[in-house]
Amino acid sequence: MTSNNQTRNSRDRNPKGQTVEDTVERYLEKKLEAGGSRATMKPVLEDFAAFCESRGVDSVADLDSGDCRTFGEWLNDRRRDGEIAGSTANTYFAYVRAFLSFCVRDELLDTNPAQTERAEEFLPEDTGSAETQFWEPDQRDRLLEYADERVRMARDEVIDVPLERAYRDRTIVVLLAELGLRGAELFRDRNDADREGLQWEDIDLERGRLEVFGKSRDREPVGLTEAAHDALSRLERVQEPPTDEWPLFPTDHAASKYDAVETATGERPEPGSDIDAICREKRVAPPSITKEAGRQILKQLTEEAGIDVDGDAEYLQPHGARRALGAELYEKGHSELAQQALRHESIETTHKAYSDIQAENVAESIDEVRE
Repeated sequence: MTSNNQTRNSRDRNPKGQTVEDTVERYLEKKLEAGGSRATMKPVLEDFAAFCESRGVDSVADLDSGDCRTFGEWLNDRRRDGEIAGSTANTYFAYVRAFLSFCVRDELLDTNPAQTERAEEFLPEDTGSAETQFWEPDQRDRLLEYADERVRMARDEVIDVPLERAYRDRTIVVLLAELGLRGAELFRDRNDADREGLQWEDIDLERGRLEVFGKSRDREPVGLTEAAHDALSRLERVQEPPTDEWPLFPTDHAASKYDAVETATGERPEPGSDIDAICREKRVAPPSITKEAGRQILKQLTEEAGIDVDGDAEYLQPHGARRALGAELYEKGHSELAQQALRHESIETTHKAYSDIQAENVAESIDEVRE
């Protein structure tokens, strides 16, 4: 029979104040076999640790089913963005559930907060396949044309859209279409403290490149095409960012700007103040727009441009531009360029992503040989 002293000693060896990040590191290092399992689970669990940090959950013992529920909702957002399949979202959640079971066995938690109906409520249906929307060439061209047209209308003041916002939205479309960036690399993620959205310090127009916080959770360089370079140059001239920390795509949410000024200065501006002017005067960078706001912008532009979209999606989604860029390069025989443009870790990942195109090319080659 275990004594109270023995129980206390066990608790002392595994203090409940241990952080999620440290526990994830120990789990990956000590528990998992080196190789496949560790390499597969590592980015997912690191994402979970970053998610916990963004919610102010430092200690494993502070985790509850509500946190796991919100993590499931975040995974569903990624599925909705076309970044992962429903089956992948469920697999990632299972990785977190397994990690938290380890925490229970390690006496850092009394029960597993991921093993509840509440925690799993927002997980997507396991459909087995990812959203494969592509921006068709005519859809992409129309969206780019309309983004240009909208800038002209804003300049002529024939629409009720500030010129800076029109340039902001145009730049979003161009960067997605030209560079195949992920929505999480462009915009702020409220559930990931490391993803604050692109800032001007990430842009190097002289060298023709930008840096994003990639899927690998490392800084990754991305070269600028001529169209992307031109769009960023124009946005910079119109926006005139007062600091390098200024976001490329500032939020329109006034309350968030008031909060940013109060956090930076200790004083909250009077209601009704010109909050944009105050941010510039005090050199306080407003937050970037969120991924959700980015989706709404694309939804609005798709509708206003009169673009018909097939399938379940009601608008041209961010990930559809990425898939279209990869498909365009892959179809033309530039598989390695597609890998580099999409920043896949290996050419096998690229081949797998475009296996349908590869199959069509093989069939065409067989026909050519038989001729």
